[in-house]
Amino acid sequence: MAENLIIVESPSKAKTIEKYLGSKYKVIASNGHVRDLPKSQLGVDIDNDFAPKYITLRGRGDVIEKIRKEAKAAKRVYLATDPDREGEAISWHLANMLKLDPSAKCRVVFNEITKGVIQKSIKQPRSIDLSLVDAQQARRILDRLLGYKISPLLWSKVKKGLSAGRVQSVTTKIICDREKEIQAFVPKEYWTVGVKLNHKRRNFEAKFTGLNGKKKEIKNEEEAKRITDICTDASYVVTGVKVQPKSKHAAPPYTTSSMLQDASNRASMPPKRTMLCAQQLYEGVNIKGKGSVGLITYMRTDSVRISEEAQKAAREYIVKTYGEQYCPDKPSIYRGRNNAQDAHEAIRPTDVSLTPASIKDSLEPGQYKLYKLIYERFIASQMSDAQLEITSVNIDTETDEVANFRAVGSRMLFAGYTAVYSGNSDDEDDEAATLPELNKGEHPKFVSVIPKQNFTEPPPRYTEASLVKTLEELGIGRPSTYSPTISTIIDRGYVEKEKKLLYPTELGFIVNNVMEENFDKIVDVKFTADMENRLDSIEEGSERWQDIVGDFYVPFKEQLDEAFKNAPKVELKDEVSDVVCDKCGAMMVYKEGRFGRFLACPNYPTCKNTKPILDKIGVKCPKCGSDVIRRISKKGKAFYGCERYPECDYVSWDMPTGETCPKCGSMLVVKIRANGRFVACENKDCSYIKRENRKSDADKEE
Repeated sequence: MAENLIIVESPSKAKTIEKYLGSKYKVIASNGHVRDLPKSQLGVDIDNDFAPKYITLRGRGDVIEKIRKEAKAAKRVYLATDPDREGEAISWHLANMLKLDPSAKCRVVFNEITKGVIQKSIKQPRSIDLSLVDAQQARRILDRLLGYKISPLLWSKVKKGLSAGRVQSVTTKIICDREKEIQAFVPKEYWTVGVKLNHKRRNFEAKFTGLNGKKKEIKNEEEAKRITDICTDASYVVTGVKVQPKSKHAAPPYTTSSMLQDASNRASMPPKRTMLCAQQLYEGVNIKGKGSVGLITYMRTDSVRISEEAQKAAREYIVKTYGEQYCPDKPSIYRGRNNAQDAHEAIRPTDVSLTPASIKDSLEPGQYKLYKLIYERFIASQMSDAQLEITSVNIDTETDEVANFRAVGSRMLFAGYTAVYSGNSDDEDDEAATLPELNKGEHPKFVSVIPKQNFTEPPPRYTEASLVKTLEELGIGRPSTYSPTISTIIDRGYVEKEKKLLYPTELGFIVNNVMEENFDKIVDVKFTADMENRLDSIEEGSERWQDIVGDFYVPFKEQLDEAFKNAPKVELKDEVSDVVCDKCGAMMVYKEGRFGRFLACPNYPTCKNTKPILDKIGVKCPKCGSDVIRRISKKGKAFYGCERYPECDYVSWDMPTGETCPKCGSMLVVKIRANGRFVACENKDCSYIKRENRKSDADKEE
C-alpha cells in the first residue's frame, strides 16, 4: 500500500497525476459526487435553518468501499478534486465520509495537470475552504427548493413531467422575450445606392452618403430613383483622401464564456460537447510517446489572467517561430470584467511546445478542434498588434445637385497576431477591399449604379454562442452553469435548436407565462444576477448561506401558495399526427415521454393505445425486407433495427447504408470512431472498408 492517497474525480485525471508522482503516492477516482440530496424527497429541513439531508448516492457502494479501504491503509489522504465550488464540495463530502478533519491540511488544487504544478501543489496542501462549500450548498439548496416546489405546480396547472429552475427559467424567458420582439417587429423600408467606378483600370465601389454635403437617408424607391438619375453617367471627382494607420490588438486568452462562443461560431461545437472536450483536455489525453498529458489549464474560469511562466514560454515560442518583430516589447496584460472572480488563470495550453499539429494524431476530432482554438488564441494574445492602413476617399458627382459618396479601403502593413488567429471582428475595416491609388482632384470613371431596396430586420434569434454571451453580460449564471443550463432547456422541450438558432416552443411559452404571472422575481434578470452576486459573497465569507436562502424562500413560499390557489389551469393541446389508432379509430397525438416523443390515443384512459414514432431511414431490413428505423435506447443512445422487432431481430448500433458488401454480401454501415467517420461491413468477420470514404471529420474541415 502507498503511504499517501490522492482522491480525484475522474479516472483519466487520476492516471495523468499518478505518472508525475513516485511510488509513495496512489491516485484513485471518486467518479464525481459520493453524496447528494435525495431524489425521492425535498431533502431540505426548512424548519431547521434549511439544513440539507445528504445521502450516499445509489450505485456508488463499490467505489466508496474502495476509497475507504485505500484511505484506511494510507498514512495521509489528499483530496484533489476540481478547483471550484463543486470540487470543494466533493472534497468536503469525501472528508465527511472518511471522517477526516476539514480543518486539516488535506486539500490540494491543480489549475493545470502538469508535472511541475502537481509536484509543487502536493507540497502545499490547505484545509477545505468552507466558504466555497457553503456557496455550493446555497446554490444546490436554492435550486432544490425552487425545482421541487414549483414542479408540482406545473404538473397540476399544465402537465406532468415539467420543471423549473432558478437559472433555466430566466434563460427560457430571455429566449421567449426575443421571440416576442421578433413577432411584434414591423419592418421599415430603406434604400442604399452605390456606384461602381473605375480608376487606373481597376473597379471599386463607393457608397452614397448624402446630397450637397449633407447626410441623407434614402427612405423609398422614389428617392432612390432620383439619386440614381443624378449618378448615372455623371462625372466624378475625388474631393478628399484620408490615410490613417490603425493598430489592432489581439483578443485576450479564453474564459469559459469566450471559449464556448468561439467553439460554436468557428467549429460548430455546441456548449455541451465543448465542455466535455475541454474536461478531457484538462484531465489528460494519451499522447503518443508521452503517456497521459493534461493539455490545458482549468476550463471553468472567467479570468483573462495568465501566469508569468506561461507568458514567458509564449514569448520565447513566438520569437523562435515567427521572429522578434512578432513579440511586443512589453508582455500583453488584459483586464477582465468587473465581476470576474479571477480565481483561476485564463484557459491556455499547459505546454506551448505541444502544438496542435504535433499531437493531432493523438486527439479525437473534437479535442483537436478545441485544442487548436485554445492554443492559437493564447499564442495570438501574446503577439504584437496588427498594423493596417485605412484609406477613406470622398467622391462627388460633378452635377448641379451633388451626390456625395465614400469609399473605404484597407491594407495590411504587418500581420502581427493575425498570422496565428484572425479573430471575429465586426469592424467594417476588416472587410474593406483595397482601393486603387486615388488623389484629390482625380476623376474616376462611372461604370454602373447599384440601387438596392432594404428593410430593417428584427433582432436575431439567439444561437448558443450569442446566448452564452448574453448570459455573461447580464450576470446570469457562472462559467460552470452556461452549458448545462442551455442543455436543460433544450432537453425539457422548452427550446428547440434549428440550424444553430434557438426557438421557444409552445410549451416553453406556456411555462414561461406561468412563471412570469406567478413568480415574477424568479424570472427577473436583475434579481437572478443579484442572487449570483450574493452567492459570490458567501464564497468571500461576507454572508451566511442560510440568510440568503431564507431571504429567498419566505416571499417565494407566499407566491407558491397563492399560485396553487389561484393560477388557472392551462389547456395544452396535443399535436395531432396523421396516424390512425388501430384500436378505436381516433387520430393519434404526439406525447413527450421519458425516452422522447411517442404516439398516444387522445381517448386515454378509455383507449390506452400507444405507438413508437417510426423514424424510417430509407433502408430495407437485410433479414426480412421491412423498413429499418432509428430508435433510442433507455440510455439515450441511437440504434437501428427492423420495424417488425421483436418478430425480426435485426439490430445495429451503426447506421445501415442500404448497400451490400462486395466481399461477403452483408450490409454496409456508417461507423463513427475516434479516427472519424467511414463506411464498412457490419460483419465482424469481414474486414471490408469503403476506402474512398475513410476520411476523418478533422481532415474534412481542414
